[in-house]
Amino acid sequence: MRVVVDTNVIVSAMRSPSGRNRQVLRACLEGRLQPILGQALFSEYEDVLGRDALFAGTPLSLVERQDLLDAFFHVTEWVRVYYLWRPNLRDEGDNHVLELAVAGSASAIITNNVSDFQRTELRFSEVRILRPDEIMKELI
Repeated sequence: MRVVVDTNVIVSAMRSPSGRNRQVLRACLEGRLQPILGQALFSEYEDVLGRDALFAGTPLSLVERQDLLDAFFHVTEWVRVYYLWRPNLRDEGDNHVLELAVAGSASAIITNNVSDFQRTELRFSEVRILRPDEIMKELI
């Protein structure tokens, strides 16, 4: 299943050694999910995962986070976004995630912030918005 993994899922997976977010990351690394990636999301991952204050007191060091992110990048499929569907979402910062999903023919966006994607001007019925626990139930 082709998916876009929202940054909040990656951050949560790296902040905690267990839970559904970590299971989503593991499913990607094991090939049970096919994550897609574009330039905007790549840059966002790199920026957020470099914020030491966000990861204070967590089990992974900066080097370990970078190694895990590199492993994740290794299993992603790069997608170029040629057409922008803007304005669409209330939060401009989330539009690139939906645009990537449409451009890459993703089945789902996996996010902890489902409500951020519910009030759209344009509807893309082929892209489901799922929480980590929902996608993991489908994989079982």
